[in-house]
Amino acid sequence: MKIGILTSGGDCPGLNAVIRGAVRKGVRLFGDEFVGIRDGWRGLLEGDLHPLTTHDVRGISGRGGTILGTSRTHPYSGGGPDAMRQVMKDNGIDGVIAIGGEGTLAGAARLADDEGLPVVGVPKTIDNDLGSTDYTFGFDTAAAIATRSIDALRTTAESHHRCMVVEVMGRHVGWIALHAGMAAGAQAILLPEFPVTMERVVEWVESARDRGRAPIVVVAEGFVPVGVDAEEGVAAIAADGRPRFGGIGDYVAAEVERMTGIETRATILGHLQRGGVPTAYDRVLATRLGLAAVDLIHDASWGYMTSLSGTDIIRVPMADAVESLKAVPKERWDELEALLG
Repeated sequence: MKIGILTSGGDCPGLNAVIRGAVRKGVRLFGDEFVGIRDGWRGLLEGDLHPLTTHDVRGISGRGGTILGTSRTHPYSGGGPDAMRQVMKDNGIDGVIAIGGEGTLAGAARLADDEGLPVVGVPKTIDNDLGSTDYTFGFDTAAAIATRSIDALRTTAESHHRCMVVEVMGRHVGWIALHAGMAAGAQAILLPEFPVTMERVVEWVESARDRGRAPIVVVAEGFVPVGVDAEEGVAAIAADGRPRFGGIGDYVAAEVERMTGIETRATILGHLQRGGVPTAYDRVLATRLGLAAVDLIHDASWGYMTSLSGTDIIRVPMADAVESLKAVPKERWDELEALLG
């Protein structure tokens, strides 16, 4: 079979490991031929393709980013499904592996289920907000980068007796803030799923200060304090119409300093969390998902994606995975509250 691979949406560590796993298994076990599709859906719409051999994927599992490039091109732009169908026909492509997050997989599900295109998916996002999979690759690396950053900020905070507010990514969910905050021992961890008042945040900060600690506040970019305008944490609207988060950390820091008198600084980690090399966990998970994606192609399981359930790799409908965001559950917040302050 001839298989196309694309990476779409935001980049994250582990994308190259998926590509490597899929190509090596397809070539070695099935004698497949692969083509790389450049810059996500744009490449499939415009026929921007190149051969992808086992030589091309040598040693890439530890590299961050994606060797194929990525974009946020909408699959229904520039000719949409008809253009893709023609490109696939002209190039003899039997199926496409689409690696992406919520938006990519929603588009891939629609292309497969409504348009009849032979597309399967592999879930990725540093936000860990996709349903129907326990974890997405990229998340572990992002949480690890955030944890190391908080550890570094703690030493300077202690030297100056400051409070440090650290804003992390996650969009509408707080998985990165939860894991990085717990790992780094933050005194306040603010999640979009469980908004609190600034008075509550101040209680946690002052409790830490009174014990001689330099308070650390970790805030997810989508968090909005109770009683504050919801747009406070949204910096801008991106070209694709989605909110571009960033800035709630500055608001929280200013309020903490105003309400407590403690010198407070804010650090927005931003795209640092997307960069760098993937952790061992993400390399293994991404590789396994890529291996399983080849089986989806050969089984003609169009509209399905590979998924992690416990320690097993399974297949689930892409439409189910994007039906709703996977938010931090109440029981995780309940166990976290015992650590705050």
